Amino acid sequence: MQNSQPKKENLFTIPNFLSAYRLLAFPWILYLALTQQENLFAIFLIINLITDVLDGFIARNFNMQTEFGSRLDSIADVGTYVLAFLGVFMFKFTEFQPYIWALYLFIGVFLTLHLLSLIKFKRFSSFHLYSMKIGGYIQGAFFLVLFAKGFYPAFFYFMIAWGILAFCEHISIQLLSKSLKSNVKGLYWVLKNKKEN
Repeated sequence: MQNSQPKKENLFTIPNFLSAYRLLAFPWILYLALTQQENLFAIFLIINLITDVLDGFIARNFNMQTEFGSRLDSIADVGTYVLAFLGVFMFKFTEFQPYIWALYLFIGVFLTLHLLSLIKFKRFSSFHLYSMKIGGYIQGAFFLVLFAKGFYPAFFYFMIAWGILAFCEHISIQLLSKSLKSNVKGLYWVLKNKKEN
């Protein structure tokens, strides 16, 4: 007789430890921002961004993807976004001021995405769309350049435009979905699966 119980996920994986690190580092990086320690803030924020890239890469390429890990990663991502926005307002507001409307638009769509998920599904989404992953790489590169070299308007607008398009794709999938699934590739695949079913 076969065991009908679902297979337990292995929670003790490298990607989960990296996501947990980002969550645990949040109060420390927040403290660095609030105490105006820009250099240390930038270093630890960039470490957070690098671990975000690494946990997804390792999970996908070494078959370590779990539902728990997807949720943990999504929560850690929100924390990293909050820290990045805070860093802009604490340390780089002068450079951003002429372009602040674009940043506010980006933040507004970002908040809409997560509020919709909390209202509809009662938790943060964990779709992990390709567009969002690429957007994360772009945003990580932008903040690395911002704190290491300075503010480049063209790079800023490229990051904002890609991010808003990715957020809109995410919102579209949330509106089409009846349940919240992890590791959805993108709107094309969601529509394709709907046609097949």
